[in-house]
Amino acid sequence: MKLIRNDKKILIVGLGLLGGSYAKALKKQGFHVSAIARRRETVDYALSRGLIDEGAAEPDEKLIREADIAVFALYPHVFIEWVEKYGALFKKGAFLTDVTGVKGAVVYKIQELLPEGVEFIAAHPMAGKEVYGVENADDSIFHGANYIVVPTEKNTPEGIELCEDLGRVLGFRDVSRLSPSKHDEMIAFLSQLTHCIAVALMCASDEPSLVRYTGDSFRDLTRIARINDLMWSELFMDNREALLREMDSFKNAFSELYDTVKRGDVPRMREMMRISTERRARFDKKGD
Repeated sequence: MKLIRNDKKILIVGLGLLGGSYAKALKKQGFHVSAIARRRETVDYALSRGLIDEGAAEPDEKLIREADIAVFALYPHVFIEWVEKYGALFKKGAFLTDVTGVKGAVVYKIQELLPEGVEFIAAHPMAGKEVYGVENADDSIFHGANYIVVPTEKNTPEGIELCEDLGRVLGFRDVSRLSPSKHDEMIAFLSQLTHCIAVALMCASDEPSLVRYTGDSFRDLTRIARINDLMWSELFMDNREALLREMDSFKNAFSELYDTVKRGDVPRMREMMRISTERRARFDKKGD
């Protein structure tokens, strides 16, 4: 049964790439979408492009109190600070969710801060681009992507189902559930470690002429090296222990591959390549 009807009023807090893309997808489905952003220019742009119905450049009591569902697209520490100041304004029965890339450092704090009758059910849309801002809002990034719902014991069955339904309304291919700790463990490997590798690779050489000779393999591998340092450094620190474990695991695997090259152990080198090929095939999207 569809839980999210388009007579619900949805508030987006934070109109960057993801917040703007949520707004764009939801407006196409006929929802009334409002937004709160830091800059008036951001709100005006979203209004002029029909991404939202109304908006404010500062927390607006009317928009907050009217929201049936609120989606937070903020940095983790900003999200917590925002709810500390304004969370009490949400009406009883409102559902809150987010797009935050770490959960353990955020979810429990938010749930403790909210008044009785207001439910926060965390989610993580595994989608994005290397560009930022509402000007780059693009709901097509959700199509074929994964969406993770991250419940705790404080969440109701209705809240969990509603959050899952939101993922389907937005157009995600696969909707799954993980606990906050399991989410952070998986994200440390699948997202944060990959960004670490891309950053390290770009920092390994300052040869300015590389761009003249590169091919698609280098561009594909380093696509995510164009990184928002403020946001990602916060995500790394909020999930530091899990990330360090995955970095150690990667160092061990890289050292083994290094040793095969150094000692000329072609059989083991080829075995690692076959393992790599087999495991990578699991990630190919249908239709690729």
